[in-house]
Amino acid sequence: MYLHIQYTSAHAPRKGKSSHCKTYAYSASLNVTGVTNDIFLGASDAVMAVSKGSDNKPTILVCDDDAMQRLLIRQCLETEDMSVIEAADGYEALEAFGSQRPDLIFMDVDMPGISGIEACRKLRARPDGVDVPILIVTANDDQETIDLGFEAGATQYTTKPLNWALVGRVVRYMLRSAEAFLELRAKEDHLRYLAYFDHLTDLPNRRSFTEQLKRNLELMIDRGNRLGLIMVDIDHFKRINDSIGHERGDEVLRQIASRIQTCAAEIGPIATEYPGSPRDYSLDTFALEVARPGGDEFSVIVRNPESEAQLMSLAEHLIDSLADPIHIPGHALVITPSIGIAMAPNHGTTPEEVLLRADSATYAAKAEGRQRARLYDTSIADDSAMELSIEEGLRESLTGTGLSLVYQPQIDLFTGAVIGAEALVRWNDADGNPVSPERFIPVAERSGLINELGDWILNKLNEDAKAHIGKLPSKLTLAVNLSPLQFNQSNFVERLTQTLKQLELRYKVELELTEGTIMNSGSDSIAKLKQLRNLGFKLAVDDFGTGYSSLSYLRQFPIDTLKIDRAFINDTDTASGRGIVNAILSLCQSLNLSTVAEGVETIEQAAYLRERGCYSIQGYLISKPVPIAELAVMAQRDFREEVGLDLDTE
Repeated sequence: MYLHIQYTSAHAPRKGKSSHCKTYAYSASLNVTGVTNDIFLGASDAVMAVSKGSDNKPTILVCDDDAMQRLLIRQCLETEDMSVIEAADGYEALEAFGSQRPDLIFMDVDMPGISGIEACRKLRARPDGVDVPILIVTANDDQETIDLGFEAGATQYTTKPLNWALVGRVVRYMLRSAEAFLELRAKEDHLRYLAYFDHLTDLPNRRSFTEQLKRNLELMIDRGNRLGLIMVDIDHFKRINDSIGHERGDEVLRQIASRIQTCAAEIGPIATEYPGSPRDYSLDTFALEVARPGGDEFSVIVRNPESEAQLMSLAEHLIDSLADPIHIPGHALVITPSIGIAMAPNHGTTPEEVLLRADSATYAAKAEGRQRARLYDTSIADDSAMELSIEEGLRESLTGTGLSLVYQPQIDLFTGAVIGAEALVRWNDADGNPVSPERFIPVAERSGLINELGDWILNKLNEDAKAHIGKLPSKLTLAVNLSPLQFNQSNFVERLTQTLKQLELRYKVELELTEGTIMNSGSDSIAKLKQLRNLGFKLAVDDFGTGYSSLSYLRQFPIDTLKIDRAFINDTDTASGRGIVNAILSLCQSLNLSTVAEGVETIEQAAYLRERGCYSIQGYLISKPVPIAELAVMAQRDFREEVGLDLDTE
């Protein structure tokens, strides 16, 4: 028996057609002649949708102006143990959906009053109609009608006359596919939450704070609105950790976070927004966004403050909220904060400027005796002199000394062999003092030195590899991190091509980009990545799982490797953490991608990752980053014992 059914993904629109339609297709392109279970993401017979019927049957809304057609469809579906509700036109379908909430809609296209396509469009515009599977039925097997259906949000289509013997089974498989899709998206939502929220306090983390600040500044400045930034730094918190231990120190941080959040909620509405989340409040509304950028530092972004005086008043409320002692077993701790305040556009219009001014005000508050708030003004010296010093020193080192590369080895989890290494740049200033990459890389980006630094890294990589030829495995992969600023420049590929002409790279080089970097420019990113592949580079997504929309778009990018962020590896001792890692590894296996787990520190983590099919690891379990000479020695070693393999294993 044959029924012509075609699944079409909205992520891959037909040539010449619109590409802006939402994602309502739940599986890859499929022509059904003999439907099999495994195409639906391995959904079992037990995976049936959340039914609205009292007998726990899936409920199907059948919409067709032909009563006989509805009757025949009902008989087919009830034979497959489904409940059916009917609608004679699009208006009845919309009303029935609102009252019955069916699990799937069987929608005829050609109906009087309102067409099936228009009804589909109206359903997708409703918050509760975004995910319901919609099968459109048309007598017109033409490209335009089909495209209109998918643009309106149809999940799939079929044409008349229907093959009645297969109708019920196809609907059942659609339900299974939808259920599997929603389960996968739930995992993606959890991934996104882990990427943007601090696990200790449940507040938005540094990544989220940075993106919130940038996004808000762009939107506020464009609209002529103000934006306030309040940075809260807990005084002498290191002493607390040193005296009562980190575990109790974490409990103190949780209580501080709770007080700050409660105080902020008493002052105004809390807006918690991050990529993938709905917008909570209008851009013109007074609202606050609380975050924990890290350590003992908290932040409050204030949308549309009335004045600098209002920001000072908010800061005083925050100080008062922390005045009462924090009680933990055996201790009553008095906590004092130093608070710095800056306001855009008065004190800057970029995230770097506003954050720098707020931090400078925080340092001023500490210098003036702590437990107080300080508004930035011109009397406060910021870090501009320090930044200029770093820029000048870095510029000199690019043609002199001070810069170096270290390499963190990557180990095959199944053989214990060194198969790759990540190259990391280090810098000592003119006095020989090490400067953190977190400090000098942003300066290089802001000053325009990042391109020269990128060229230096590739040249040094080439020099190190040539100096140790024969001592490193011939199939070794050397990974290099790319700055988003480098990748997003229009002449990046051309510049890289010119650099490569001057080198004699003997090993495979893998370029690592963050998820956010490649997602920002969509089709432009895909074109650049393809050009890089053509130049001979391997491509890796670094810190995978900390970006967004990854599961939806990953298949479009020509990448070779996913690097799982250390935050998820550290969380494998919990059920939720293991679930996230399992989901990522399953995704990689289905897309035939290599995986590298970052930040592996224990043999238990290594064993768990190997059992789940992770290909390789890097982290302090194996080694800290080392100079090239030490890497060459390590490359001759057997790391089977370190990763928990039997030494007799070949």
